[in-house]
Amino acid sequence: MLTPMALEWEQIIVDSSDPIALGRWWAEALGWVVVDESEEIIEIRPEPDQMPGLLFVPVPEGKTSKNRLHPDFRPDDQEAEVARLLSLGALRADTVQGEQHWVTLLDPEGNEFCVLGERKS
Repeated sequence: MLTPMALEWEQIIVDSSDPIALGRWWAEALGWVVVDESEEIIEIRPEPDQMPGLLFVPVPEGKTSKNRLHPDFRPDDQEAEVARLLSLGALRADTVQGEQHWVTLLDPEGNEFCVLGERKS
């Protein structure tokens, strides 16, 4: 039997056409802090010493496909949080919501994320 390696989740990398602007948008949306920033990259975390974080980097040259990962968030008040995120510049995705208990939004660069409703018991 193999012994598992000790892994620490450091961050998620987000490809972006404007990493600084998108990273600052997510920092404001999440209430996180900027822990590293240069001309091309920005890293944000919940607190300076709390991981995982999000690292926004330029889209690699030649990359044309979208990433197949998106975050889900569960706020205390879904309706209020959706309204707040829309006021920051998020857009509603063109997906059928129907009976779903989440709202799919797009960040300023079109990356999908979901705002979940109340947890079902």
